[in-house]
Amino acid sequence: MSLADPLGALPPEQTGAAAWYGPQWRGHDEWIVRLSGSDLHEIEAAMRAWHAQPRSDPAPMAAADFPLPNLGPRLAAIRDELLNGRGFSLLKGLPVRRWGIRESATAFMGLGAHVGRPRSQNAAGHLLGHVRDLGLSSTDPAVRIYQTHERQTFHTDSCDVVALLCLAEARRGGDSLLVSSTTIFNEMRRRRPDLLSCLFEPLATDRRGEVPRGMKPYFEIPVFTWHEGFLTAIYQRQYIDSAQRFADAPRLSPRHVEALDLFDALAEDPALNLSMRLEPGDVQFVHNHTLLHDRTAFEDWPEPARRRHLLRLWLAAPGARPLPEVFAQRYGSTTVGERGGIVVPGTRPCVPID
Repeated sequence: MSLADPLGALPPEQTGAAAWYGPQWRGHDEWIVRLSGSDLHEIEAAMRAWHAQPRSDPAPMAAADFPLPNLGPRLAAIRDELLNGRGFSLLKGLPVRRWGIRESATAFMGLGAHVGRPRSQNAAGHLLGHVRDLGLSSTDPAVRIYQTHERQTFHTDSCDVVALLCLAEARRGGDSLLVSSTTIFNEMRRRRPDLLSCLFEPLATDRRGEVPRGMKPYFEIPVFTWHEGFLTAIYQRQYIDSAQRFADAPRLSPRHVEALDLFDALAEDPALNLSMRLEPGDVQFVHNHTLLHDRTAFEDWPEPARRRHLLRLWLAAPGARPLPEVFAQRYGSTTVGERGGIVVPGTRPCVPID
């Protein structure tokens, strides 16, 4: 990019539904779907049919395995809104306290099957993730931040769509925040195109000890890529910083650090982001390629049975955008419907209930 033409090498300013600002959604509820009694009747009928089969847990399922005659088409519409619209939706009203963990997990897996195929979330092959404080610290390079009570900061997960089901909320904190990476791109393009340009350069991101066969302990994907007319983001600042512990990782220059600091400042600006508190029975869907999500630090309940607990799915969605080949470093593949997740030597896909 020449100094005479600082915008010349950058994609154009992005328009459309993905380029939103948080305040436009506050006080509005078009992104919220409240499940009705008939919706829950459909879910419970599919759940009973699934449990009637000789299975010990909600094993991986396809949409056809969890029929939802009326809710299913609405979930397909939600998927379209995720992939081609604002990039997030919230379902409310699953009776998780009445159901318990096994039924809640089955319902969650079934709803997720109508959005995409589950992908492994860690080296152990968990297709169903449990997000809770394990008493660990992110200062340990083998720990991922969702296993702590710490703030996560804005980031993406390694899949097309991430889904969260809230089973129990924290005593204080643990709120969910969303921000449009498309809007961050637009703001950086207007304010500091010189810094934005270096976020299109490959940066090392720490794999936190979960290393696929033949790969480096970090991957090198730009924060922003422009591919076949799609602007896509992948980001986790703490893991970008911790990748610097590897001697052979590309070094972060002062210009990179300034660009990342501006990216973070924009993400944390209430004029850009949207905050919400997930309540028991809420299901949040987020499109990773156009949004970043965050979780504030939290204080949990002293009683183990009351402590904050969310279930998580990483989903490969049909109809998702094309990704550049560099994403195969992290996603294993760029094939739509087959990409994303973490697979290392010894990984065996499984669905842990607890």
